[in-house]
Amino acid sequence: MHPVLAEIFGLDGVIVLIVIVVVLFGGSQIPKLARSLGSAQSQFKKGLEDGKSEATDAESDKAPTADGDGPSASKG
Repeated sequence: MHPVLAEIFGLDGVIVLIVIVVVLFGGSQIPKLARSLGSAQSQFKKGLEDGKSEATDAESDKAPTADGDGPSASKG
């Protein structure tokens, strides 16, 4: 499996990008940046899972009941 950045920029481009990031942020700031990106990714995944569970809960609430209280019961 090839890294996405290497496919887009090539190996030389990735090396140049890493050097630019080190120069801009400094060596001491990179671990903090990586931690914040990791926590943002985990929060995003948690939000996706919460959204999926809320969507399935809402769909199960809309399901018609067996005793005919659904929207089709009022026709007639």
